[in-house]
Amino acid sequence: AAQGTRFDQCHVQHTVCTPSRCSMMTGWHPHVRGHRTLWHLLRPDEPNMLKYLKQAGYTVLCYGKNDLFAEASFADSVTEYRRFGKGLFGKNRYDVEDPRYYSFLFDPYEGPLADHGDYANTQAAIRFLRSQPQEPFIIFLPLTYPHCPYSAPQPYHDLINPDDLPALRPANLPNRPDFHQLIRQYRRIDQINATQESELLRKIQAVYLGMTGFIDELLGQVMDVLDETGLADTTTLTFTSDHGDYAGDYGLVEKWPSAAEDIITRVPLIVRTPGGKAGHVVNEPMELFDIMPTTLAQANVDVQHTHFARSYVAELGGAAGDPTRAAFTEGGYARHEPHNFEGLSNRDQFARDATNIYYPKGLQQQEHPDSVGRSVAMRTNTHRMVYRPTGQNELYDMAADPQELNNVHGQPAYADMQRQLESRLLEWYVQTSDVTPFDMDPRGLPS
Repeated sequence: AAQGTRFDQCHVQHTVCTPSRCSMMTGWHPHVRGHRTLWHLLRPDEPNMLKYLKQAGYTVLCYGKNDLFAEASFADSVTEYRRFGKGLFGKNRYDVEDPRYYSFLFDPYEGPLADHGDYANTQAAIRFLRSQPQEPFIIFLPLTYPHCPYSAPQPYHDLINPDDLPALRPANLPNRPDFHQLIRQYRRIDQINATQESELLRKIQAVYLGMTGFIDELLGQVMDVLDETGLADTTTLTFTSDHGDYAGDYGLVEKWPSAAEDIITRVPLIVRTPGGKAGHVVNEPMELFDIMPTTLAQANVDVQHTHFARSYVAELGGAAGDPTRAAFTEGGYARHEPHNFEGLSNRDQFARDATNIYYPKGLQQQEHPDSVGRSVAMRTNTHRMVYRPTGQNELYDMAADPQELNNVHGQPAYADMQRQLESRLLEWYVQTSDVTPFDMDPRGLPS
């Protein structure tokens, strides 16, 4: 961060891996082309950042977790895709009968470091950088950490003392969406006594931070190689994530498709680029998919499709962000699209196996579909509003309540602000409702 620009209010366009990555690569909000689930990936007819770069002559390498391209899309978008490693996590530290079993807290990863997926994929990138590669190139390195289960190689697993952490955001807050209580119920967190729960959740957050520390170490290795080889003089390095994690806050674990708190939507974005302003911090809201037009602008590649992202090239040079901007995040599924829900027994293996750590998630979605109903969230510099057709709406005064503890939706004192935000949300949805292709069809009839 000291060598580049740090964006402190970068928010994802979706809170689940695949749709978030699809947005990041296209500049489209998830609703534009139906990229709203784990199973609707980028298809060959759709534009994306890596495809543009490959067409412009870049060598495009992808090492790590996919969750982005449908199988038929790789040929046009990626020069080489590999996923190295043999494992990422230790074993569940609890027996299935223990109410903590579904908490995602695992033992440390104990395999050889060389077999660890994130380590192995990073080393593949480093080998390429050391090979005196022909430019131009781009490496997309989608590592898994930090992600459930909560487990890391030592010393990172126990790097953080849970007793040194600040207080977690409290559980069982009033006036919250019902998925808060349902997650605790289905994952049996509400069956744990208060002392055990506090110890469990604090350890979860400590391990999550330790996983982040492991990724920081790997990123440092990449930066060192860029410096050693001289590639840093011509290479932009972008570090970010596709979503956040509860990691014990609000008494919850993992993420949820229709969640929209800052700890779920707000992600790191740090960019080091030749000629960029070192140590610059941008505090204004921006959106993760801004990576797409920015990267292409730096590569002098034109974007040939309608999109809704903004370039942050000016900010990399030291400019401030736009204080009037809002960031939008959506998620969830509707009852009329049952194929989108997780936990379908004819598709998802974990839905048929009660020992699978994701079993409760699918079961909750099948038994309480409205708990994962569609949602749209808007985050401004001062407020967050979440609209859900189920009526479980939220409004937070982020200036007075940065931890989002007091839902003021419907309170008279916030009526004017609520109306303003609702109007802005509607305008955004209309303006981004679809896109038309640049290519046009002849209107004549076949001869």
